[in-house]
This record gives sequence, C-alpha cells and structure tokens, in this order.
Amino acid sequence: MSKNPFRQDREELKALLQQYQNLKTGKPNSFIEEDGFERVIDYFDEKEQTSLALEAAEYGIQQYPYSSSLLLQKANLLVFLRKYNEALFTLEQVELLDMYDTALYILKTDVYLALDLQEKAAEVLEDALEIFGGEEKIDLLFELADVYDDYENFEKVFDCLASILRMDANNEEALYKICFWTDFTGRNEESIKLHQWIIDEYPYNELAWFNLGAAYQGIKLHEKAIESYLYAVAINEKFDFAYRNLGDAYLRLRRYKEAIEALEKVLELSRPEEVIYEAIGHCYDKLNKFPQARFHYKKASHLNAEDSQMYYKIACTYMNEGAWQSAIKNLLTATRIHKMQPEYNLALGQCYMQINNIEEAITYFGNVVRVRPKNINGWVELLKCLFNADMYVDGVEYADFAFEQTDGKPIFLFYKSMFLFAQGRFKEAMLYLENGMESNPKLLKKIIELNPSILQFQQVVEIIARYKKKKSL
Repeated sequence: MSKNPFRQDREELKALLQQYQNLKTGKPNSFIEEDGFERVIDYFDEKEQTSLALEAAEYGIQQYPYSSSLLLQKANLLVFLRKYNEALFTLEQVELLDMYDTALYILKTDVYLALDLQEKAAEVLEDALEIFGGEEKIDLLFELADVYDDYENFEKVFDCLASILRMDANNEEALYKICFWTDFTGRNEESIKLHQWIIDEYPYNELAWFNLGAAYQGIKLHEKAIESYLYAVAINEKFDFAYRNLGDAYLRLRRYKEAIEALEKVLELSRPEEVIYEAIGHCYDKLNKFPQARFHYKKASHLNAEDSQMYYKIACTYMNEGAWQSAIKNLLTATRIHKMQPEYNLALGQCYMQINNIEEAITYFGNVVRVRPKNINGWVELLKCLFNADMYVDGVEYADFAFEQTDGKPIFLFYKSMFLFAQGRFKEAMLYLENGMESNPKLLKKIIELNPSILQFQQVVEIIARYKKKKSL
C-alpha cells in the first residue's frame, strides 16, 4: 500500500486526464474505462468548467452509449446550463436503460421545478414511490415534501413526513421537520396519535416526546405538554428546546416559579437570547419581584439596544415601585426609538402626573389621543389630569371632544358632568349625569373614585337611589 494515497490518487487523475487529451486528439492507446470518464467529468465539474465537463460526458457516451450513469451526469450538467428540454430527453434515455435509480427521478423533478411545473414534478415522484422501498423511498418522500412545499400544498408536506416516520420512526430529519409542519397546518391531533405510536415502539425517543408535547401545546393542553417535555429532558438533560417549550407551557399556566427554572436551564445550555431574558423578566414581574424582573429586562436590552419595549418594561417595574424619575428616564429612551408609541406616552403622562408636572403630563396624554383618537384610555387619563390640575373649563371642552371621537362612549358624559359640578354649573351637571346613568349606570363609580365629594349633593344621591331601584325591579 502506498504511504501517500492522496498523492497516488492525484497521479492517477493526472494520467487519466492525459489519456482523455490523447483520445480527443486521436492518439492511439487512449482507451478509457467507463468509471474513468466519470472521474474526468467530475474533475471538470468541480473546477466549474461545465462546458468541458459536458464535452467529456459526450465523449464518454460515444464510447459507452448504454451507460445510464454517464447519461445522468450529462443530464445533470444540462440542468445546470438550463438546457431543460435536452436534459429531459437525456433522462428519458436513462429511464429506458435503468428505471431503478432514484437520481433519475430526483433530477427529472429538478427539471420540472425549474420549468415552474410543480404539479408535474410531484407526479414524477408520486409514480416513483410505487417502484422503490426502504431508504430509497424515504429519500423520495423527502424530495416530494420539498416539492409540495414549493407549490404551497402544505397538508401534503405533513403527509409525506408522517409516511416517512411510519417507515422509520427514529428518522431525525423527519421528526424535526414534522414538529414545524404540525404547528403550521394545525394537525395536532394527528401528530399526537403518530407520536404516541412512535413512543410505544421507542419509549426513549426524545424528539418524539418533544413533538408530542408541542402538539399538546398546539391544542392548549399545557399540563399534558409539560408531562411530555419532562420525559424529553429526562432522556436528554441537555435538550434546550424542550426546556424552552417547558418554560412556555408553565408560563401559560401562570406557574411562574417553574417557568423561571426551565428558562434558566435554557440559558445554561445555549447562547443568551433576548426572548429568554424577557420571558424570565415577565415571570418575575408577575410574581411582583420587580428588581429581579428589571435585572432580566436589562439583560435583554443589552442584547438588543434598539428594542424599545424592553425600556418600557423596565420603566413599568420602576412605576410599580413608585420610582417615577427612573421610570421617566427609561420611557424617554423608549420614545427616542419610537416617539409616538401610545403605550410609552401614556406611561410618561402617568409618571409626570405623579410628580405633579401637569404640563408635561398633558403633553404626553395629548400625544396618545392624537395617535389613537378612538381609544378610551388616553382620553380618560387626559381628563383625570385636567381635573387634578383644576382645569375645569378645558375639561368640559375635552370631554365633549372625547365623546365625539369615541363614537359616543357614555363614560365621557360622566366626565363632563364632573367638570360641570366642579365649576358650580349644577343644572347642566345633573343633566349630563342623568344622561350617563341612562346609558350605563355602572360607570358612575369611576367618577366617584375621582371626585367623591359629588355625593354631598342630595340630587346626586337621589339619582343613584332611583337607578338602584330601577335595577332591583
């Protein structure tokens, strides 16, 4: 045996290429074996000298006209050169010589796809499935799945992958792909049955347990999903995607402590991700552990400094703690990225109200109602701000405007009544209060929360009593 097989191989190829040149120039003793032509074609193809590779294929076919492998190489080169009709003609010759080569059908499929004839491509592969079995059939099913994906017959993609798994339950590629297509097509019940069957046959198949969990999660059976993911991580304790989905399932069940544990495991096993830090922050937020929530939101913002939502969420943790200046600082950062985002402007208005900066509060509430004039919350916050600032005349005007912009929401009849009471315009105030009570008496409590002093007026108490009596009747 040669001490340097790679050198020997190069020498053989060099000699073979010389023989090929001799053949082209008509020199004697230039006979080349069929596999020799294949090597010459591959050599030129690898060098991206496609025209020379095609020329070599033609010489080879002249010498070996019944060689299906040389004809296939020629067809492949023709496809690369976009000579599709010539490629199809060559493939028909191959089919006459050897119809039991999957490469023939895959290449024919490539031609039809290139010609934008997806249904014809699918037909070729569907016919081929009747001929082959075992690994060859699985290869063709993968090709067929890609074809169906190409012309958006997504249900058939799922069917192909399910067929592969019925033949080879441990096929990793099919297991990975069917998880996506189950979610995409919504065929969760079928996926559950398929993966339960796989698990019965192969109980330590971690991907099957994962896919079963994902399918349960797809139909909101989160408890069953959790059980499946726990089996997956018991089999493979480094299965980061299973921990990720496990965290999501716990989160949806509001089991925040367990969600945090699962998501922290994701951080241990994979590179840091903004979405994972954000999810952990959300869990701590729900547990009212605002410093821990803030810590994780900040981690997320470090990974993506342009995500304005993270600054908003950090600000909300400060607002929950009454740290208004810190909240304002983060909200202003958020508005530098998305200036007129209503959520951010609403929160800024609330913060400025808390520190008695009424002018700034009105400015930001004004931004909210400009962007979302039909949204009730912005108008309510603006009117509350005007009331606290004793701006009763402006309040009446804006209550009218809010009523008009929100297509007559009755809450603004109550607000107008409140401003009129504050101005001492009792008759008008009672009129709007009556109108509000007629529309939705339950809304009165919101006004009383803001200005309980109106209960000092006997007429107001009488109206409330009258509507309570109406309700009891």
